[in-house]
Amino acid sequence: MLPTRHTPAFITFTGVDRVELIPGMQALAARYPIEWGVLIESDREGQSRFPATDVRRAIQCAGLRLSVHICGHEAREIAAGKTPPLDLSGFARMQINHSFNGSSKAEIQNCHTFAARHGMRAALQCQHDFPSDSQVDWLYDVSFGTGVQPKIWPQINIDHPLCGYSGGFSADNLASIVPTFPVHPGVVYWIDMESGVRTDDTFDLDKCAAICQQVFDR
Repeated sequence: MLPTRHTPAFITFTGVDRVELIPGMQALAARYPIEWGVLIESDREGQSRFPATDVRRAIQCAGLRLSVHICGHEAREIAAGKTPPLDLSGFARMQINHSFNGSSKAEIQNCHTFAARHGMRAALQCQHDFPSDSQVDWLYDVSFGTGVQPKIWPQINIDHPLCGYSGGFSADNLASIVPTFPVHPGVVYWIDMESGVRTDDTFDLDKCAAICQQVFDR
């Protein structure tokens, strides 16, 4: 079936954290427009959702469409105009999770500059209407990986940069939520999921597959 205006251009499944996931990720990505989100934060490396260095490097070399989601101290350094030492090879897009309270003009510029130096475009989180600043992409995120669903979804207009939605999505509700997104006809957008693709806090490829079937095969 041809995509409707409500169908996202791609879905980002964030929080891949195990080497044994790679074959399944490759197989699913061959069927659907998927971006795999890899979380990086030095203070949490090796914990659930934040892969250890060797695991992250294996994922980076797996030939997948990847985005790096930089959190914690490293993200705050980038927003402040600094350059933390990070191995960003293999990533096509960068999300910088530096604050729960939006971004100043200087922080937007610093994040844009850092990403551009690595040949990427930055994405930042927003908690209200989508900003019009086109230096970066914008993800509407009031959940921050906790699975909280917003009460309203901000509109994406034709003059916005690339924008995305996140928060409280699951295989049980996404098919009914997607048609309600207030997206201007012809506008490209994406969806980001984290807690909704985990079972007992373990990344669950079966949930990813079920979600893709609901969104892209309808």
